[in-house]
Amino acid sequence: QVQLVESGGGLVQAGGSLRLSCAASGSIFSINTMGWYRQTPGKQRNLVAAFASGGSTNYADSVKGRFAISRDNGKNLVYLQMNSLKPEDTAVYYCNVVGRLRDRREFVSWGQGTQVTVSS
Repeated sequence: QVQLVESGGGLVQAGGSLRLSCAASGSIFSINTMGWYRQTPGKQRNLVAAFASGGSTNYADSVKGRFAISRDNGKNLVYLQMNSLKPEDTAVYYCNVVGRLRDRREFVSWGQGTQVTVSS
């Protein structure tokens, strides 16, 4: 199966920056989509940024111009560079990857979540 390990979360003051990393491992044949979601208590998990099929990027309106998603396909890594952080960015961030295993079965994998806290 596919395992995702996240890192890079932490506590930062408003206006600061953090870079989240997600490493995927396992019997991956291909990746269709990969991205980042976030969730706060009592709310659903929402898309922050993602690579769609074909390589195009999608961003939540609230993070456009501040966050940037990038990837290293050869190493199965995806990053989220977060700049000009605001208190409302505080959440648990989850990495997500969708693709196919080497046996051609589709997989959907989630990271363990990493806490990002932005103080005012």
